[in-house]
Amino acid sequence: MKTMKFISTTFAVLLLGMASCVQKPENPEAAIEQKVDALLSQMTLEEKIGQMNQISSYGNIEDMTELIKKGEIGSILNEVDPGRINALQRVAVKESRLGIPLLMARDVIHGFKTIFPIPLGQAASFDPQVAEDGARVAAIEASSVGIRWTFSPMIDVARDPRWGRIAEGCGEDTYLTSVMGAAMVKGYQGDSLNDPTAIAACPKHFVGYGAAEGGRDYNSTFIPERRLRNVYLPPFEAAAKAGAATFMTSFNDNDGIPSTGNTFILRNVLREEWGFDGIVVTDWASAAEMMNHGFAADEKEVAMKAVNAGVDMEMVSYTFVKELPRLVKEGKVQEATIDNAVRNILRIKYRLGLFDQPYVDENKQVMYAQAHLDAARRAAVESAILLKNEKQVLPLGNAIKTVAVIGPMADAPYEQMGTWVFDGEKSHTVTPLAAIRKQFGDKLQILYEPGLSYSRDRNTSDIAKAVSAASRADVILAFVGEEAILSGEAHCLADLNLQGAQSELIEAVAKTGKPLVTVVMAGRPLTIGKETELSDAVLYMFHPGTMGGPALADLLWGKAVPSGKTPVTFPKMVGQIPVYYAHNNTGRPATKKETLLDDIQVEAGQTSLGCTSFYMDAGFDPLFPFGYGLSYTTFAYSNIRLSATELKKDDVLTVTFDLENTGNYEGTEIAQLYVQDKVGSVTRPVKELKRFSRITLKPGEKKNVSFELPVSELAFWNIDMKHVVEAGDFNLWVAPDSQSGSPVSFKVTD
Repeated sequence: MKTMKFISTTFAVLLLGMASCVQKPENPEAAIEQKVDALLSQMTLEEKIGQMNQISSYGNIEDMTELIKKGEIGSILNEVDPGRINALQRVAVKESRLGIPLLMARDVIHGFKTIFPIPLGQAASFDPQVAEDGARVAAIEASSVGIRWTFSPMIDVARDPRWGRIAEGCGEDTYLTSVMGAAMVKGYQGDSLNDPTAIAACPKHFVGYGAAEGGRDYNSTFIPERRLRNVYLPPFEAAAKAGAATFMTSFNDNDGIPSTGNTFILRNVLREEWGFDGIVVTDWASAAEMMNHGFAADEKEVAMKAVNAGVDMEMVSYTFVKELPRLVKEGKVQEATIDNAVRNILRIKYRLGLFDQPYVDENKQVMYAQAHLDAARRAAVESAILLKNEKQVLPLGNAIKTVAVIGPMADAPYEQMGTWVFDGEKSHTVTPLAAIRKQFGDKLQILYEPGLSYSRDRNTSDIAKAVSAASRADVILAFVGEEAILSGEAHCLADLNLQGAQSELIEAVAKTGKPLVTVVMAGRPLTIGKETELSDAVLYMFHPGTMGGPALADLLWGKAVPSGKTPVTFPKMVGQIPVYYAHNNTGRPATKKETLLDDIQVEAGQTSLGCTSFYMDAGFDPLFPFGYGLSYTTFAYSNIRLSATELKKDDVLTVTFDLENTGNYEGTEIAQLYVQDKVGSVTRPVKELKRFSRITLKPGEKKNVSFELPVSELAFWNIDMKHVVEAGDFNLWVAPDSQSGSPVSFKVTD
């Protein structure tokens, strides 16, 4: 935006020097800047600081009126009643001195009323259109009640499933997170922020929050700058390039500096390097929490460090309002710094069109529109991951006459919506049981015995009823997983096994010998090795949202074919964590010929097992690798070709290959391209995802597919902390997941 402003201003100056009668249209951004400056020049210091204050709605309208009249509030969050929102806006516009509208905010994470799969589920689709559509539906519904700012997308790269907030992000991969995050920004903001259905996106948490030590929320991170730039910053840069209007600081400190007081990331990187000109807001009370970190002694130091670091707006801590006037008077915060923060806030309010139309139509009805429900159903279908399907148990055929539906997640409408759902309604959620009854109730006998009342239930007294139903059925559909409360913010786990007696339930019904299909609905990868072994088929869905039930019914009976892939590595056991595909190699990598725990001879010599990097009890591989997912059909990759085997740094590499559907169903494969920089000035990951594509093929159909990869995208932050492509040898894979395929090689020259 800074570049745009510079160009437009320069152009205007040139026009003034020309003798021309042609009237040029006014540049909208230049006009906004003029309005911002004009308004800012009229504001008192107190009114400026008021714009930097965000409160959570409380009490009656009258309780907030006086503060709004005095200009001491710039934004309100957690107000969803359109009548109250209009009333609050009227106070701001009609009764405050300068008539500056309020910016209404809400955590709209994966839907407002129509709930889409959690973001981790959307990432499993490897389909940016799913992410964009989900955000667009959320924006349409939320804006209809007056919300114009959402604290989403969460684009923290997360490689520890113990961390509850992995549910809110797009998984472990930098590139996938970048693509999906940018799509969400586009969906929220639409074609223009001043569209009344647009809401300002807020990429969060800036930055490194997903690396919380031990997978424990709010914990410290220790990410060196090179890793920060190579792994954790790129999704945020992609979001900034996509036009994200706002950014949110994170709760964590990194290397001893809380994000809310980190000048390096907020000013040096975000503002100076990326040219961001929107709002930077703290997370909930993260400013005041710098005292708990031991980074600030009191609220005065909190306000000073946050504002000087580059924060524009404080969420609910109130230290800015209380302390900034004194800090300015003492010269510890310059009024020019305050002015820049307020410019950023006013700029976004003008871009959103709030000065022209601060009110919302209270009679507009857009919730649960059929198009919204259809999009949510499509998203749930694409997010489903088929992890196992022995003997082609799925899809279920016409020979199935009796189905046993068991498990605590079969009819749990609230739970299947997942974490961070403030406004979704379980009364509108269609569960698997309800969907199966509706679609097949006249064709099937459905025996429903949950066995357990909820996911943490340890009372096994009803398991016998589930076993009885299973023994009378042609197939068992077991719905297990996590309640919504078990993932999300502050909901971290040290044990990732199925909670309660769910594993006992699976074991009990498996003993009937009937085909067992296990459907897992959860907010994170769970360690389900035992349950996978006991099951004939496993279908995994990260909490699928409002239309999860119909989507599952479509998938189970073959009306839809699974295409999702794992957006995060599934560990066999917690002790493997962190386990992710894009790791650096060690000097002694495992050969996969090492002796494992159960095969060690008694009194074996200390060095007889070899000296390589692996776990004796977990082996070498995860339960399921990143990018993994089966289909009802099969695909064959062949004839992989490179446009050149020797390229210069400004070249574009074209990779072509043939993909054939070798099975009996029409299906969609997600082809993935990985690259390895074999030798660098610093050690490089063994593989990195660089491209992916969803390709739909009919049975027997073969298609020639191509990827274009600019060599410039092989750049990384090297030993000299320069972002460069280093000449050398590279390996490349085109494969169905991060562990498959054979490499082809190419070289980059200076």
